[in-house]
Amino acid sequence: MADDERQEWERRRRMRSIAIALALAALVVVFYVATLVRLGGNVLNRPL
Repeated sequence: MADDERQEWERRRRMRSIAIALALAALVVVFYVATLVRLGGNVLNRPL
């Protein structure tokens, strides 16, 4: 594999990894918000 091809392959792999990480983070946020909505807004107002 030529040096240019290897750099392009590594760049694409890095971009793919970033896209997967962002998708996972978005999924976590969606689940968190959905959980808060299902439990109701008063779940944060409970006594400690």
